[in-house]
Amino acid sequence: MNENTFQFAWFQQSAAGFDPLPLAQSLWRADQMHGVAVSGLLARALEHAVTEAGRTGLVPARYHVDLFRPARMITTTASARIVREGPRLVLLDAVVEQEGAVVARAGATFLAPSADAAGEVWTAPGERPTPPPADLLPTPGEHHVPWFASAAPWSDDFGDHQNGGRHQTWQTAVPIVYGEECTPFQAVASIADATSMVTNWGSRGVEHINTDIDLALSRLPDSTRLGLRAADHVSSAGIAVGTAEVFDATGVIGTATITSLANTRRTVDLSGGVEPRGAV
Repeated sequence: MNENTFQFAWFQQSAAGFDPLPLAQSLWRADQMHGVAVSGLLARALEHAVTEAGRTGLVPARYHVDLFRPARMITTTASARIVREGPRLVLLDAVVEQEGAVVARAGATFLAPSADAAGEVWTAPGERPTPPPADLLPTPGEHHVPWFASAAPWSDDFGDHQNGGRHQTWQTAVPIVYGEECTPFQAVASIADATSMVTNWGSRGVEHINTDIDLALSRLPDSTRLGLRAADHVSSAGIAVGTAEVFDATGVIGTATITSLANTRRTVDLSGGVEPRGAV
C-alpha cells in the first residue's frame, strides 16, 4: 500500500498486532488514542471469540469496558476468552494491551434470542429519538462527519452545538481494522464511547473524561449507522454519570452509560467548530 493512501479505519493489522492510524488520535492528547478505537478493538476480539466457538446468532446483550489507563498511539494487541458457556449465553472477558501492560478491559454477555414474553410491562413514555432527516445526510453507506442536535438543530457544524441543550448524535461507524468490514456489534460498541459527547458536552465544551462504557442491547443494530441521545446526566464533586438512548433507523435498541471525571484543566473546546474523530 502506498504510504500516502488515506487509511479510513482506526487500526492497520501488522505482524505485531494493530497499529493505530491517524484517525484513532484523541483530542485530549496527540499521543493518546480515543475510546472509540479502543472499544471497537475490544468488541472485535469478543466477536471473534464467539465466532470461533461456533456460537453464531447470539445477541451481545451486555458490554462493559474499563478505560483505566490511557492507550497510546503505539502497536496494540487485543484478545478475548470465554469465561462461561451455556445453552442460552456466552460470557467473555477481553483485554487490550500495549508493551505487555493491560490498558483496557471488557466483559460481555452474549444471549440467545427467543420469543418475547406475552405480559404487559411498563416502558418509558414520550417521544423516542430518530435519525436526522434523510435529505440532510450523505447516501447510506458513505462515511461522514458525525451529526449532532442540541439546543440547535441537526448539523455537522460542531460550533453550533456547544451549548447546554440536550445533545444527540448520528454517526456511521468507522471500520476497526483497515480492509475489514465493520460489523453492527463493532459499530455500536465503538460509537457507545460517544456517550460522552452527548452527556458531557455543555456550554463550555467537554469538561469530563470517561473512565468506562456500559452498553445494554435488546438486539443488534440494523446497520452500522447509529445514534445516541442523552437521557440523563448527574454529577457530584467532579464525578459524573451520563446515560444515553441507543437507536438505529428502526428505533431504540438499548442504553449506554458512562462514568467520568471532571477534566477542566484540559477541556475539549469545540466552539470553533473543531471536528472530533468520533469521540474524545
